[in-house]
Amino acid sequence: MEIWINPACSKCRSAVRLLDAEGADYTVRRYLEDVPGEDEIRDVLRRLGLEPWDITRTRETAAEELGLEEWPRDAGARDRWIKALAEHPELIQRPIITADDGTAVVARTDEAVRDALSR
Repeated sequence: MEIWINPACSKCRSAVRLLDAEGADYTVRRYLEDVPGEDEIRDVLRRLGLEPWDITRTRETAAEELGLEEWPRDAGARDRWIKALAEHPELIQRPIITADDGTAVVARTDEAVRDALSR
């Protein structure tokens, strides 16, 4: 499994601690440095079963500068949202764990991390 983290994020650090405590085999991806491309974001969205606006941190400065609150949230705007996430990775909700079974979870709680471990 892989976990997308921002080391400055307390939820990310908590998720990594829990993975370590459970003896999980995982790879850390610092997604602000190793930025996912549009195709990777599409894949993670498919695995999550979510839309790009569902994993967008709309309170970030970049979101406000882009005016994301005003963007449509429909199929026609999907690619625009994905492009924004690829160009501004700080907008991606964190942490995200991609599980070995091909699914993914936004792992902001211990329960979500355990869910990823059970897959």
